[in-house]
Amino acid sequence: MIFYKNNDINKPINIVVLGGNYMKLFLALFCAKFVKILIKLFGKIFKFNGTHFPGKVALKICPDFLSKVGKPQTIIAVTGTNGKTTTCNLIIDLLEKTGHTVLNNKFGSNVQSGVITAFLDGVKLNNKCKYDIAVIEVDERSSCKIYPELKPTYILVTNLFRDSLKRNAHSEFIFNIINEEIPQESILICNSDDLISNRLGKNNKKIYFGIEELETDTKESINIINDARVCPICNSKLDYKFVRYHHIGRAYCNNCGYTSPEADYKVKNIDYLKNSMIVEHKNKEYSFNLVADSIHNIYNEIAAITILSEIGINMEEIQLEMPKMKVTKTRYKRKDVNGYTVIEHLAKGQNPVACSIVFNYIRHEEGKKEIILLIEDYHDNRESSENIAWIYDCDFEFLNDENIEKILICGYRAADISFRLLLAGVPEEKIIYVKDEKKIPDYLSFKKENKIYILYDMYEQPILDNLNKLIEEKIVAKGDSKNEN
Repeated sequence: MIFYKNNDINKPINIVVLGGNYMKLFLALFCAKFVKILIKLFGKIFKFNGTHFPGKVALKICPDFLSKVGKPQTIIAVTGTNGKTTTCNLIIDLLEKTGHTVLNNKFGSNVQSGVITAFLDGVKLNNKCKYDIAVIEVDERSSCKIYPELKPTYILVTNLFRDSLKRNAHSEFIFNIINEEIPQESILICNSDDLISNRLGKNNKKIYFGIEELETDTKESINIINDARVCPICNSKLDYKFVRYHHIGRAYCNNCGYTSPEADYKVKNIDYLKNSMIVEHKNKEYSFNLVADSIHNIYNEIAAITILSEIGINMEEIQLEMPKMKVTKTRYKRKDVNGYTVIEHLAKGQNPVACSIVFNYIRHEEGKKEIILLIEDYHDNRESSENIAWIYDCDFEFLNDENIEKILICGYRAADISFRLLLAGVPEEKIIYVKDEKKIPDYLSFKKENKIYILYDMYEQPILDNLNKLIEEKIVAKGDSKNEN
């Protein structure tokens, strides 16, 4: 494409050549943005959300869209089996509190088309980026398609565990997918206590975060699965200095000298009574408020602190803003309803480690409990998969606790989960199978001293919302009944 002055073909003043690929880029920008407007106007009418559909349009027109789209100078990609969303939200919220404009996909998909949709929002039609930094959540399986084109400045990896057997197979399988496509120029932010993910990017610059040994740590894993039992260098048996859960801890090999890396950012002390922790970095100590008291969320918090510090946010400024941060309500929500405590906690279906961590957290909470399990994967049910192996990798044994008085189960896999609970030693009289989730409130005791826990899969939100409404109605009705008497 050539521009001339005064239509005189003999006197060109500007010659701008747009090759076919760049013509495709601008066509993709225009079409995808137009599609996004249409979805915004008519999506509710036709019940179509399409958080990643505009990205699919752009990708169809311009296959290398992500490498050519305008980007901010600093790009942070966050990936891992568990904790991606919480860690991303902490980073984004704190960056915005400190005056940054942040391009992100927190309201969209974390696969390739979803990431592209986020960058569509981040650029004008002239392909100029409107933000000074990007924080992008990246699905582990999609990283091989995203990283080579996005080339993040930093890649933060929360952890790598077993996840859906159908999709993710095994943690080492996911490790290889990520590891093979990490750009050489990307700086890795890794969990020093995760014996799988801390080995990513052998030749990349790496910064580590971790938590020093705690009183609750053990010398041997108490979980059913531990995927780091042998040395990654010589395949000899690993010895653990301490184990926190599954393969999270510090290990060493007596045969070849392999050892867990030292953390650059260390949580040295956790004070649950004061809701605080001490973080050491470069021989200086800083006190931080806990955004949540669960150990997995403390890892998410120290991960966020590490990346924020590395991109140049002053530690004192992070200290000041962190007390304002909260774990998103779609992950954890605690409420009081007329004196009854109802707690919603995400427990991802098909993810044995995520569920085990939540089960272990609940059994250590004080007081009597009644638990409602909504941990089935909605998509798994639709496809009628017969693979339920994940529930045998999951530590249902943690629910065999004297302070847990009832476990209510409903859904397509309720019989399988009931059987797994029996194998875990949970007394049969504590297990209640409710065919219709609308009837669950009828089986709750509604004792004010009993906390009600609703453990739900991320795709069960409609059922969760309806169940919450029914429980609240039941509580209000009980209150009205007492007033009448």
